[in-house]
Amino acid sequence: MPAKKSPGPSVKDEGLYEKLRDEGNSKQKSARIANAASNTSRTEVGKKGGSSPSYDEWTVRDLRKRAGEIGIEGRSGMNKSELVRALRDS
Repeated sequence: MPAKKSPGPSVKDEGLYEKLRDEGNSKQKSARIANAASNTSRTEVGKKGGSSPSYDEWTVRDLRKRAGEIGIEGRSGMNKSELVRALRDS
């Protein structure tokens, strides 16, 4: 069995990163969660902050803006349902 490749120096908690990747999460999402967990206590990471409406209630313009903030490729050609799916999967 080949050895797993290191995720790189930007990932602060490699163990959590690998667990999240094994669960099927994207590299970006796994790195975000692993780094957030290492910056605070693990119980704080899962706590809900403020409230926000469901993506289904957002306008296409707002969805595209949010998709741009997190770096989703191809967002300009996506319709609302595609944007919502991409944001939920990121």
